[in-house]
Amino acid sequence: MNKALLKLLIVALFAVPVSASGTGTVKQEKMNVLFLASDDLNSWLLGDTNRYAGKVVAPNLHRLADSGVLFTRAYTAAPVCSPSRTAFFSGVAPWKSGHYHNTPGASISEPLKKALSLAGFFKRAGYTTAAYGKITHGWDQREHWDEKIGHKRDPAPPGAPLIPVGRGEQDWGPIHLAEEEMNDTLMVNHAIKQLQKKHDKPFFIACGTFNPHMPWYVPKKYFDMFPLDEVTTPELKEDDLDDVPMLGRELTAGKSKFVDAVLEHGLHKQGVQAYLATTAYADAQMGRVLDALDKSPYKNNTIVVFLTDHGFHLAEKHHWQKATLWEEATHSLMMMRVPGLTPDGGVSQRFVSLLDIYPTLAELCGLKPPDYLDGRSLVPLLKNPQAEWKSTAITGLTSKHGPWHPYISIRSEIGRYTRYKDGQEEFYNCVEDPHEWVNQIGNPEYAAAIRKLRISVPALLEMSPPLPSKLEAQKN
Repeated sequence: MNKALLKLLIVALFAVPVSASGTGTVKQEKMNVLFLASDDLNSWLLGDTNRYAGKVVAPNLHRLADSGVLFTRAYTAAPVCSPSRTAFFSGVAPWKSGHYHNTPGASISEPLKKALSLAGFFKRAGYTTAAYGKITHGWDQREHWDEKIGHKRDPAPPGAPLIPVGRGEQDWGPIHLAEEEMNDTLMVNHAIKQLQKKHDKPFFIACGTFNPHMPWYVPKKYFDMFPLDEVTTPELKEDDLDDVPMLGRELTAGKSKFVDAVLEHGLHKQGVQAYLATTAYADAQMGRVLDALDKSPYKNNTIVVFLTDHGFHLAEKHHWQKATLWEEATHSLMMMRVPGLTPDGGVSQRFVSLLDIYPTLAELCGLKPPDYLDGRSLVPLLKNPQAEWKSTAITGLTSKHGPWHPYISIRSEIGRYTRYKDGQEEFYNCVEDPHEWVNQIGNPEYAAAIRKLRISVPALLEMSPPLPSKLEAQKN
C-alpha cells in the first residue's frame, strides 16, 4: 500500500465521530419514522383460528410483519377512536387524562394541556413532520405538523343506505367511486410524494386510513375477493351475556339492537364480507406506502410502525363496533420494523400497550422522552421478542350514563380481569376460553390469579374523572 493511500485511511479513521459518552461508538445518523395506522381494523388477520377461522386478505401487512417484529398481544389504552389515538400520541393514559370517549373537549384536560404530541416531540428534535389521513382525533396540536391533511369520509353511493337494519353510517356495499378517487387512496398519494422527496433532515411521516371504519364502501373488486358462500362468520354463543355484570351488558346496549336486526335479516355473512373487503382495501393502500418506502433511498434508515387504534366486534358478545372491554374491542394490531435491530419474522407474544409506542420511538431515535409518559419502551422486545416483560396491556373505559366511575381491564398470561364498580367484575381464562364466554370471577380455582390482577390495575384514587359528554360540553 503506498504512503499516500495509507495516510488517507488514517485520516478517515480518526475523522469518524464518536458518541457523546466517549465510548468510541460510531455515531449513527438519525432514523426516520414512517407511522402507519388503520381505523377499526381488528386482529383477525393474525390467523388465530381459536377466535376467527375465516379468510382474511392482507398480504402487505403480513409482508411488513415478516420483515420486523409482530406483537400478537398488543392492546389499546381505550377502545374508542379519539381516546385511543390521543393516548398513544400524547403518552398520557385515559385514566389520567379523563379522555374515555369521543368527546369534543380533550383540550380541557389538564394532563393533556401539559403533554407534548408525538409530532411535536419529533419536530422539536429537528424532524420534518407530516400527516395524511386519520392519525389524530380530537387532540391534535396541529402546530406540531409541518404539513397535515386530515381524513374525509367517502360519499355514500346513490340510494344508500342499502342495508335495512341501520343508519347510513352503519351501511355497506360497493362504492360508486373509482379507487383512485377514494380519500384513503388520495391520502396515501400524499405520503408517497413525501417519500419521493429529497429530505435534508430526518422525517416523521404519518399516514392513516379511515377504512375499515364504517360505513364499508369500497370498490366491488374487494367484495369479489370474498364470495358469500366462502365467508366465515365469527362463532357466537346465544347466552353469551348471561354471566356478564350489568355494567358490562350496558356497554353493548347501544349496538345490540343492530346485531338483532342483522341476524334477523340474515345479513351476518354480508356484514362480515363487507368488513373483510374494506380490510383488503386498507391493506392495499398500506402496501402502496410500503412499496414507495422500499423504492426510496430511505428504506434502510426508516423505522416503520403499523398499528390499529383498537379492535372491532362483528356480533361477538352480541355487540357491533367497539367501546367494550372484551378481547374483540381491546386487541389491536401492532408491528414494527427497525433496520439493523429487529429480526425478520420476529413474533412477540408479550402483553403490550399502544402507550408503549411513544417511549419506544424516542429511544430508537436516540431522543430523551418526556418524563410523564405512561408507556414503556419496547426496545428490549424488538431486540429479543421473547424477553421478559411485565404486562402493560391495560384498557380504560367508562359508562356514558349515570354517575362517573372508571372501568379498567388488564390482560396478561393469566387471563383478562375487568373491574367496573360496586363489586362488578369479570375474569376469563383466555387460554382455555379465547372467546371469553365463561366469566370465572366466582370460581375459587382462579382466586389467586384474580387477586394478582386486581392489584395490577391503576388505583382508583389515581384515576381522573372523565371529560364532559358532548351534551355537557355544549351546555358549558
